[in-house]
Amino acid sequence: MISGQDAALGISLREHYPQVAPIDPTSRLGRVLARLSEVLDEADAEVRVAGGFRADLIAAAPHLRRFALSLTRDAVESDDLVQFTLLKAWEHRARFEPGTRMIAWLFTILRNGYLNGRIKHRLEVPDTDGAHAARLARPADQEHTLHVQDLQAALDRLDPVQREALLLIALDDLSYEEAAEILGCPSGTVKSRVSRARSRLARDLGEDADPRPANKSPYW
Repeated sequence: MISGQDAALGISLREHYPQVAPIDPTSRLGRVLARLSEVLDEADAEVRVAGGFRADLIAAAPHLRRFALSLTRDAVESDDLVQFTLLKAWEHRARFEPGTRMIAWLFTILRNGYLNGRIKHRLEVPDTDGAHAARLARPADQEHTLHVQDLQAALDRLDPVQREALLLIALDDLSYEEAAEILGCPSGTVKSRVSRARSRLARDLGEDADPRPANKSPYW
């Protein structure tokens, strides 16, 4: 079960990092999504996909895009990764087990695609100009923008495996067991990574480990 502190952090993360901008229907990803939706409609009508498969897959697209951005730090690469994930999900739809959470299955496909791409290309895209944060953060006043920048900078300083575990648990509401399956490690390891990530964020944002002080950070 997710702790109260993880849930509170998740609320703050979703406030500062909403489900990304709606996918532009005229973009390549938008066109792929529209075509996939048509194919799924046809398959649904012919009972070739499990009930609810279409709706769950299409609804997952913004979550996939947010997760892809957190991994790639690049809008173009993340859209390519989401496109890859959606097409792979359609190709391997028979492997999906009805009754299980589709988002966890899709995140696994997306992350495997990302890792395979990294192994193949050895490509790292830094976010030196803060463009990643700007794409994810909602428009706001100057004070809010500074808070967003502080949070993004703190997230960027986390060990990548800790950041990934934290976002899966606190931002995407996955269970530790689901995150462990995606990350390919024991659930205890996920808990440890999330705990260390939270502690590092608290320290970087000027908070001690106790979330009760009066001068509490806006992120907790």
